[in-house]
Amino acid sequence: MEKDAKIYVAGHRGMVGSAIVRELERQGYTNIITRTHKELDLCRQNDVEEFFATEKPEYVFLAAAKVGGIAANSEALADFMYFNMILEMNVIHSAYENGCKKLEFLGSSCIYPRLAPQPMPESCLLTSELEKTNEAYALAKISGLKYCEFLNKQYGTDYISVMPTNLYGPNDNYHPTHSHVLPALIRRFHEAKEQGLPYVTCWGDGSPLREFLYVDDLANLCVFLMNNYSGDETVNAGTGKELTIKELTELTARVIGYNGEIRWDPSKPNGTPRKLLDVSKAAALGWTYKTELEDGIKLAYEDFLNNPMRAER
Repeated sequence: MEKDAKIYVAGHRGMVGSAIVRELERQGYTNIITRTHKELDLCRQNDVEEFFATEKPEYVFLAAAKVGGIAANSEALADFMYFNMILEMNVIHSAYENGCKKLEFLGSSCIYPRLAPQPMPESCLLTSELEKTNEAYALAKISGLKYCEFLNKQYGTDYISVMPTNLYGPNDNYHPTHSHVLPALIRRFHEAKEQGLPYVTCWGDGSPLREFLYVDDLANLCVFLMNNYSGDETVNAGTGKELTIKELTELTARVIGYNGEIRWDPSKPNGTPRKLLDVSKAAALGWTYKTELEDGIKLAYEDFLNNPMRAER
C-alpha cells in the first residue's frame, strides 16, 4: 500500500478496527477513511453501494462485525448470523464493484471445527462440525472468507482473510454478560476487589484451553499481510501458546490484585475444549507476535480503568 493510498477501515470504533487505524497511522499512512455506524449502516446495501461509489477506496480492512461471548452468541443465533452475513456481503461486493485493489477480511478462529486437530491449520476448515454455541457467527464468517476466495477465482481480485485467535486489549467490550472471557474477567475481578467480595464464580470448570493475542499485535499483522500476502487460503493470527481458563483466571486476578476465592460453576458451558491455532504460516511469511499475555493484561486493565463508559458497554 502506498502511504497516501485511500484506505477504508470498516469498524474503526471497535477493538480491532481502532487498533488497525492506530497501526496504519504509526506506519505513516495518511489517507484513512472511516465512518461511524450513524454515518453509514453497513447492513443497508444501498448506503454501502453509494459510499463505495463516491469514495472509491483503494484498500479495505473489513473489521466491522457483531461480536460477543458464549452467552451473547447462544442467546442471539439468528441475529449473529443475519447481521454479520449482510454486513460483510455488502462491503465485499461493493468493494469488488468499485475496483478496490485489495481487501482484507477479518474472521475468527471459531470458524474451525469443534474437534479440529490441534494446533488448528488453515486447511482444517469445513472438515467436521462446528461448536454449537457460536455456530451462527462461525457460518457467517466462513461465508465471508469463502466469498473473498470465490471472487479471487472468478474475477481475479486480490482479497485475503485473516482468522485471529481470542483477542483483547484497548477499546474492548467489558459488558458483564455480552463480552468475551478476558475482558469479562477483568471487569469482574476489578468490581470484586472494589466491593471486597470474598469470592468470584466463573463459568464452567476451568479446563478448556485457550490462546490470546493482544489486539495491537493483530493490527500489525493485518497491515503486514496487506503488504506481503496474496492467496485464497486464510491466514491464522495467534501466538501459538495456550493456557487453561483456570490459569487465565488466576493470572487475571493476580494482575488486577484480587485476593479472594475463585469458584467454578460446572452447570455453565465450557465451550470448545481447545482452540490453538497453527501459526506456522504467518511465521513463514516473516511475522510473529510481540506482547506476552501478562503484559497485555496489564495494558488492557489500564485501558479498562481509563474507560469511563465501561459500565455501559
